[in-house]
Amino acid sequence: MHVLTLTTNEDAPFLSQQVAALERRGVSFTTLAVPGDPAGTEGRGPLDYLRYVPRVIREAGPEYDLVHAHYGLIAPMALAQARLPVVLSLWGSDLLGSVAPISRFCARFCEEVIVMSAEMRRHLDGDCEVIPDGIDLERFEPRDRNAARAAVGWTENGYDVLFPYAPSRTIKDHPRAKRIVARADERLDRPVTLRTVYGVDHDEIPTYMNAADALLLTSESEGSPNAVKEALACNVPVVSTAVGDVPERLDGIDPSTVGETDLELVDGLVSVLRRGERPNGRAAVRELSLERTTDAWLDVYERAVGRETVRRPRRRASRSRPSAE
Repeated sequence: MHVLTLTTNEDAPFLSQQVAALERRGVSFTTLAVPGDPAGTEGRGPLDYLRYVPRVIREAGPEYDLVHAHYGLIAPMALAQARLPVVLSLWGSDLLGSVAPISRFCARFCEEVIVMSAEMRRHLDGDCEVIPDGIDLERFEPRDRNAARAAVGWTENGYDVLFPYAPSRTIKDHPRAKRIVARADERLDRPVTLRTVYGVDHDEIPTYMNAADALLLTSESEGSPNAVKEALACNVPVVSTAVGDVPERLDGIDPSTVGETDLELVDGLVSVLRRGERPNGRAAVRELSLERTTDAWLDVYERAVGRETVRRPRRRASRSRPSAE
């Protein structure tokens, strides 16, 4: 099977590792990214997306079996070509944020739709498959914390709270994370440091995870945040807002907590840090191994290429695998 991948971010680690897993199963990929620099000062504009349309139409030839569009904003470009069936993956903000109307409308005309969480499924009017991103459990595993701290240079005597996102990503709400950590610091007898880690190779993230006393997620919206699942795979406590599938992921995980208000998040973080224990989160995310999510993606691909490409709204019952509830 040969897949044309359309994406806004060809360097996204979760996409790269899932593609690599599928390639090991015999699927080949060609990736076509939206032009422009999303990390630049001007970001991407409407002209970048307009220039993308003819490129997609030219590329989507008979040598491919299907088009897999990642992110709702590029679904119209995927549907603009009439030759190939379309699989659409929605990432979270494209279904829960400002571009949601585009995502919902286009999803009705795609052969298959993948969402990351049960919450996203509830926001989508139509059929979809719930497949959270898989975790490489061989890479993300518990390690000796002192060795990890030494490796990343966190040698101060205090608590280290990991925030694995760039401050510029407003939806992650870095100012709130700083506020939560500052208030927790006032209540503890050892200093609490917010470790904002971004721009490092994804292979280094397991070391940062294992060096941390806790992962803090203050996002305003999410689908199925990989950082939470990766932290759990390393048996690292998580303190998070109630976004996406995080409440389901943290159900029964102790110590870890979900909060809505600043006070709830501060209380949760203080409790986690005082206890200084590691949860058995790894057992809870075994179902999200790359092998299982690869099986699920292959099933979606096989269904998509088994249908005629007819652009009409789809209406069937939703499915969910691997379990996300």
